[in-house]
Amino acid sequence: MARTLTSATRLLDVLPLLRPDDIEIYLTIDPGSAFDAGLVDYLASLGPTVLPWREARRRRFDLAVACTVHQSMWNLGAPLIVLPHGAGYNRLIAESTGNTVSAVGLSRRELTRFGRVIPQTIGVSHEEQIGRLARSCPAAVSRALLVGDPCFDRMERSLSLRDEYREALGAVGGRRLVVVNSTWSRHSLIGTCQDLPLRLVRALPADEFAVAVVLHPNVWTRHGTARVLDRLASAMDAGLLVIPPEQGWQATLVAADCIVGDHGSTTLYGAALDRATVVVGTGAEELDPASPTAAFIRAAPRLDPDGDLHQQLRHALDHHVPGSLTRLTDRSLGARGQAAKILQREMYRLLPDHVRAPEEDPQPEPLPAPRPHRSARRTATFDVQGQVSDGVVEVRRFPVLRGHQGTRGFFAVTTEETHPLWPQTAEVSVRAAPHAAVPPARWAAEEAARLPGVAVTVAALGHGRHLVRLRDGQAWEAAADRAWGEADPELDPVLLGCAVNVWLTSGGAAADLGRGLTVRTGAEETRVRLRPQP
Repeated sequence: MARTLTSATRLLDVLPLLRPDDIEIYLTIDPGSAFDAGLVDYLASLGPTVLPWREARRRRFDLAVACTVHQSMWNLGAPLIVLPHGAGYNRLIAESTGNTVSAVGLSRRELTRFGRVIPQTIGVSHEEQIGRLARSCPAAVSRALLVGDPCFDRMERSLSLRDEYREALGAVGGRRLVVVNSTWSRHSLIGTCQDLPLRLVRALPADEFAVAVVLHPNVWTRHGTARVLDRLASAMDAGLLVIPPEQGWQATLVAADCIVGDHGSTTLYGAALDRATVVVGTGAEELDPASPTAAFIRAAPRLDPDGDLHQQLRHALDHHVPGSLTRLTDRSLGARGQAAKILQREMYRLLPDHVRAPEEDPQPEPLPAPRPHRSARRTATFDVQGQVSDGVVEVRRFPVLRGHQGTRGFFAVTTEETHPLWPQTAEVSVRAAPHAAVPPARWAAEEAARLPGVAVTVAALGHGRHLVRLRDGQAWEAAADRAWGEADPELDPVLLGCAVNVWLTSGGAAADLGRGLTVRTGAEETRVRLRPQP
């Protein structure tokens, strides 16, 4: 049973625990939530039959499970298990609880009807929550059961798949993955700093960082998928990865190096995975001050959205002390690794006696790799900084977007750029894919003649090799160094052109290019060999 997309997605942690060969499973929507848009289609994608609420009320069921709680759930007439759909119970919403002191999911208004407790079992993720339940709804304490957090257990079970997730998100070649997380409401990260994802992709060097954004499902259901993606379109054009609300955010946290978040549960989960974590705002108005999440938010390092974002994130990553925040998140996540076993045992306990539980204890299901929304357009113009230090060419590239022109250094463009002016001011021009129609040498010469400011042209030859041509006609074939017996590794042609231009503008001699270059982006170094061409 679900009321919102948020609670529906948590059913994925529960459904595998029931054996379908002797249990009929149905899904239904308890109506009335303002965040139920698209819920019917999502439930239909899960497999079991979706019953209209009116039909579900007419039938008899042996068990009902919901990752949320609402007084209307008494209508189903079945033993009811309710579970949290976040890292415990933390949020204050008076329109749900009827007061300003009870956390959502722990209030008398949600849990009782005419003085009688509705759920048969109230799942809590940590014993701490039972103490707050005793204060807000004493009659329900006897129904509380420590079940742990099946969602977080799946994240921990999937840690061995981290490299697979990182590859799916482009966090390879030394790139660090920054995950921007926002809950919903006006106190959220997106509510207080809507353009922070765009600021981050513009402020972080493209070769050193990948940026993904995780938005609370309520953001998607309230505004609609098309509108959310439209608002993020500029940032997506600069490389932002947008994680769909239905699935993928857990694997993205596993893959992350750094979390930029707010007072939502996803931020706490990221910190519990021991990722470097910084917080924008506090959201204190929306949190139970007695909750562990409130204590965590008060202690977490802050990010100034108006400050130097690159410097702040580098500091957060370089000075992250393992375990520094996990002691606070531990107060939200009890029974670690045990949630699947406890939940399965409790569900089968409430089912009729002739329905036997599986003999083997269940294990948390590993998470599928994330499949982010991406822009169909690749970044075609970069604003480039660089220097030569101890013979190493250091390069930093930043995406340039319409309305957000860069002024850091020189421009490097690819043939995909359609802006009428940027190629005219570029110092590097690149044809990033091989083309048979115009040979590489001819294209490079024509491009140098066409664009007055271009000093370096690069044309891809294929198989990790590229043609590099200077304005005076000198040319080299370039490839990344490889171990003996290996094929040529990939070498980004734009990065190559930028490195050659930095070498020359820093006083390096063109004649020395034949000795090769060492190119550094962040902590990653690539040795490039260049062979002179006629």
